[in-house]
Amino acid sequence: MQHANPRIPSTAVVLDHRRVPAPRLVLAASALVALGAAAARADDWPQWMGPARDNVWREDGILERFPEGGPTIVWRAPIAAGYSGPAVAGGRVFITDRVVDDAVLEGNFERKGIPGLERVLCLDAASGTVLWRHEYPVEYSISYPSGPRTTPAVDGPRVYTLGAEGRLICFEAKSGKVEWSKDLPAEYGTRTALWGYAAHPLIDGRKLITLAGGEGSHAVAFDKVTGKEIWRALSAKEQGYCPPAIITAGGVRQLILPRPGAISGVDPETGKELWSLPYEATNGSVIMTPIHWQDRLFLGGFSNKNLLVKLGKDSPTAEVEWRDERDKALSPVNVQPFLLDDVMYGFDQDGSFHAVELPSGKRVWTTAAPYGDRAAGCASAFIVRQGARFWLFTERGELLIAELSRAGFRELDRAPIVEPTGTAFGRRVVWSTPAFAGRRAYVRNDQELVCVDLAAVKTSAAVPPADAKNASAGR
Repeated sequence: MQHANPRIPSTAVVLDHRRVPAPRLVLAASALVALGAAAARADDWPQWMGPARDNVWREDGILERFPEGGPTIVWRAPIAAGYSGPAVAGGRVFITDRVVDDAVLEGNFERKGIPGLERVLCLDAASGTVLWRHEYPVEYSISYPSGPRTTPAVDGPRVYTLGAEGRLICFEAKSGKVEWSKDLPAEYGTRTALWGYAAHPLIDGRKLITLAGGEGSHAVAFDKVTGKEIWRALSAKEQGYCPPAIITAGGVRQLILPRPGAISGVDPETGKELWSLPYEATNGSVIMTPIHWQDRLFLGGFSNKNLLVKLGKDSPTAEVEWRDERDKALSPVNVQPFLLDDVMYGFDQDGSFHAVELPSGKRVWTTAAPYGDRAAGCASAFIVRQGARFWLFTERGELLIAELSRAGFRELDRAPIVEPTGTAFGRRVVWSTPAFAGRRAYVRNDQELVCVDLAAVKTSAAVPPADAKNASAGR
């Protein structure tokens, strides 16, 4: 894994003449020149899994098939390594990365300290120009120490980032000014989990909820404006990696918090525990956020540690319906499954792609087709629905257009976007979720952030320049 120059000039980027066909360069350049023209409404992708945190891309006017030679590359921006996805809001792209002197690919199970810099970059969504950057030294003592894991979360005038060693920062989105920050391991007396802080923080009203760790502070809610602690809740032997989720069940809102040793529902306003059930995945390895279907919750982790919880209809209670079924359901490793009606689509720990019906957990079909050949262990593709179709970004750096149904997986088209620059299990991979905004996709590896035009009809300003929108929510 090679790392980009740690000092990106503020006017950096743009079009790579070696990798983009000349006609596409003309299209891209024309779009950048004419950004002041009237444009169709462009949606944002301000956090992990999009605006509603559900992996649904709600824009229309998207191409049905890729043009010959692949989609237009609007711009490429050099960045360094990381697993975090981009967030796109208000005409800006926010991404985190890590710069080290020597490339470190995988392993580090001995948790050797590795010095380096974590960075937060803000780029203009239309051009890829760097608008501001913030960097700070941090020593990684985690496995797979390439870079940060969590996607930035944009809430109106602020953006929040969480580094792999637990540095939580609130920035003014426009300027990059730090409004408040927390060193979670230091403040809550804990140690970073083996694979780092990887649970994407959740914004709920005035609160920012994140996993912290420590005794009685597995999850902590902060005032998102001031950084003041509102509540802390639960204990666990380690933070785990499962992003928090809020559902409504039993007549109340519930914050669902899986963690090493248990899964609990708590009151998101107070942190008071409503119910708890024992649950343990190997090494605490639960990456997905729970899937809520009717009065059930599904959760899966390594190794074959799946769980279906039945929730009370009239009160906040829960009971186990089934657990640890080896030959049904899923045990995801890297990516979030997608639920459509009563069928869940997702990747199992062996890399195979399944359709699973709920509540039975029965596998309706299994395929390795997203990879075009035999599945590999922990193979991954990020799944996003747009209209009646799905977009899958594979660990090989390819973007797929597909149909998913009970009848099976049907590939419509695919195109390579970025090179897989990371290493895992002896193969090259890219394990970073993309963002879809302004009829474009924003995709990263360990060397570059790429903006891809996916509009069916080319417009002069699919993405307005930074600050063209009035991002007033959340003040």
